[in-house]
Amino acid sequence: MFEKPLGMRDTLPALYKTKRALRDKVMKEISGWGYDFMETPALEYYETVGVQSAILDQQLFKLLDQQGKTLVLRPDMTAPIARVAASRIQQPFPLRLSYQANVFRAQQREGGRPAEFEQIGVELIGDDSISADAEAISLMISALKAAGLENFRVAVGHIGFADALFKEILGNQERADKLRRFLYEKNYVGYREHVKSLSLSSIDKERLLAFLTLRGEPAKMEQALSICESEDCRKAIDELNRLWEMLEAFGAAGHVKLDLNIVSHMSYYSGILFEVYSDKAGFPLGNGGRYNGLMEKFNQPAPATGFGLQLDRLLEALAPAEKAEEKQCVIYSQERMKEAAEYAGNLRADGKMAVLQNLSGIRDVDAFTKQFEEVAYFIGSKRGASDE
Repeated sequence: MFEKPLGMRDTLPALYKTKRALRDKVMKEISGWGYDFMETPALEYYETVGVQSAILDQQLFKLLDQQGKTLVLRPDMTAPIARVAASRIQQPFPLRLSYQANVFRAQQREGGRPAEFEQIGVELIGDDSISADAEAISLMISALKAAGLENFRVAVGHIGFADALFKEILGNQERADKLRRFLYEKNYVGYREHVKSLSLSSIDKERLLAFLTLRGEPAKMEQALSICESEDCRKAIDELNRLWEMLEAFGAAGHVKLDLNIVSHMSYYSGILFEVYSDKAGFPLGNGGRYNGLMEKFNQPAPATGFGLQLDRLLEALAPAEKAEEKQCVIYSQERMKEAAEYAGNLRADGKMAVLQNLSGIRDVDAFTKQFEEVAYFIGSKRGASDE
């Protein structure tokens, strides 16, 4: 009878502890690579971060401030960090920034998609080299391993290849966007049926259908050039080849697969992009890529790349959840409060979790004490203890 807004979640104590432990592992690994964590406000101006975030307008939570200006709850972290990097940070490029924050995206229907979720990620700003893309992917893999995830794969593609192929064959943006939508939704059956319905030559249809096969081992990159030989396509494949060499140097190539079918609803991506999957989660655990045009929107042109992980999805992939920490309880009557407090303090000093509880505040002693590993009593003239 006490409903929450659509897409919102409560995090109960046991899950909170597990999430906190997971968060700490991921953040520690990111810090170890030299990235500095920072925070941005939950509210941003619509005309700056809201417009530049590349999140669909209908997914933004909007409100008005007292001056009548439109604000949004931040829908992602890349645009806010770009704003800060362009206007507030007076350090030479490249910048290595990281974040841990909740972001907000309105949902028309829940369907397992939260309207508020926690992201942990990085932004590497000011480095246009392929080594920066390799670093972002390798760091993401390293962070997932530090979290305890073993079975996962990172799909890597290049937005430039699909853009060049579709432009060459379809001729205009509207037709390309319609086909690109099928890829974003992973609706490959719909993609095939749509291609078959287009007024194109049989050769061009075959090229568009063969595009779906460009997934798997790096050797598929050679096949890609048989489908599209334009300068932009060759540039994309060349960048991916160089990326693979660097991923091997990082020791990260074993978790990576080629997927030239990757597209994103985030319009600011401009080159290499990637997604990470696990068999135990129904959605990508995270994604990232290069976005060389975003900083220019904040009057500070600079290349950039980065990634974001969704903590709840990572937690799902790590199931079963970590066992909750064991607690002890110290129950006391009022006249023995000092002794009980000292005893509980000693337990905490030993690194144990200890609840200090006045007997008069418990309705059902048996039901209450069942949740604890051990219970100590300071009641009346003598202290007693029992193991539950």
